[in-house]
Amino acid sequence: MRQKTLRLYSVLLCSLCLGIEVVYAHITPPVVLLSERDAVLGMMGNAARFFVRDIKLTPEEREVLQHQWGWQPEEALYRFYLGRDAAGHLVTAVTFLTEFTLHGPVRVAVGLDPNGKVKDAKVIELTEETFPWIQPLLEQNLTRDYIGRDSEATFKLGERFARVHLQSMPHFYGQIVASLIQRAVLLFDVAVIKREENK
Repeated sequence: MRQKTLRLYSVLLCSLCLGIEVVYAHITPPVVLLSERDAVLGMMGNAARFFVRDIKLTPEEREVLQHQWGWQPEEALYRFYLGRDAAGHLVTAVTFLTEFTLHGPVRVAVGLDPNGKVKDAKVIELTEETFPWIQPLLEQNLTRDYIGRDSEATFKLGERFARVHLQSMPHFYGQIVASLIQRAVLLFDVAVIKREENK
């Protein structure tokens, strides 16, 4: 009887803790800084036309991303907008990635060149709650630090942000933005460039 009572109390305590976590996991209204349409058009550069390519990662590609970079892709499908010049050569690619945090989602658009180097990156959507934490980083043009980086580069917060000793939440969200940009680069490398090479 005593063991049953202890088990019951344990279950109730765990349920209470999970319930509290659900209460604290709240999402405030979204703040859209840039529409997806405007992001794609702005990052297409000198592309004469663009195409949509939906990519479903193979188990092998998922394994590569997990083992080499420690990222486990969660989405079933990733979308790339591929811009081509008049001759049909790839000149740019744009994709969108989202990280769901306790305080709501952060969505980033990333433009890449044909070699998988970052051409542009923008935070396009976040929440009212996260906006004050990310705004100082955006005012300092955080995403420009990653232009020119490819899958071999590191994607940590730059020295200029380390020198100003960011508070914990801006630092945390700066790392989220950096990791989203890196994930876009890795996806392009694994699912677009490597697939083209293996044709």
